[in-house]
Amino acid sequence: MAKVSWKPGTMIYPLPAVMVSCGETEEEHNIITIAWTGTICTDPPMCYISVRPNRHSYDILKRTGEYVINVTTEELAKATDWCGVRSGKKFNKFKEMGLTPGKAEKVNAPIISEAPLHIECRVKEIVPLGSHDMFISEVVNVMADTRYLDEETGAFHLDQSNPICYSHGQYHGLGRKLGKFGFSVEKKKKKMSTPVHQAKKSGATPKGRKPRKRVGKAGLRAKG
Repeated sequence: MAKVSWKPGTMIYPLPAVMVSCGETEEEHNIITIAWTGTICTDPPMCYISVRPNRHSYDILKRTGEYVINVTTEELAKATDWCGVRSGKKFNKFKEMGLTPGKAEKVNAPIISEAPLHIECRVKEIVPLGSHDMFISEVVNVMADTRYLDEETGAFHLDQSNPICYSHGQYHGLGRKLGKFGFSVEKKKKKMSTPVHQAKKSGATPKGRKPRKRVGKAGLRAKG
């Protein structure tokens, strides 16, 4: 299989395309779309966002040390893209995109109410890397839309919200499910053998049960 070499670049795709909301007051509330984001630790729960220092949101993030990662959906695709190509210096992004700033639980930054999942973050360290600075952050709270909660199990079905991802300049839906974590080594469950099943295999009648009366065969029509 033929291969071609390219110069070093950012080719780890697909990635989540999230809208990060920040700002302590209504006047400075802003949204920045970010794909350079992800989980970096499970316990304690930690994540990161990487932001260019010349972005309008950069100074807000650095000064307040708080932000919210809002997971985006197909319904929010236009707003996701628009908030990534327009500056908060010139636009009120919440107002322009018809989005609703909501109150977070643990941080002063607002949530984007239309999103299905909100990850509240508090900055622990800012690491200059080059074109971007990495905001290493602790997850202090998570808020989820109850529409995607299973009432019986409590499981959260994020896939039902139709989340989107970013791949080499394009936005995509998730597509079909291929499996779950660990499916490659999961053992198939054996069917439990009951007396009734054993009797059917042997042709015998289970103890304590009368033989069933035959009422017809395939194609038999009722009369009358």
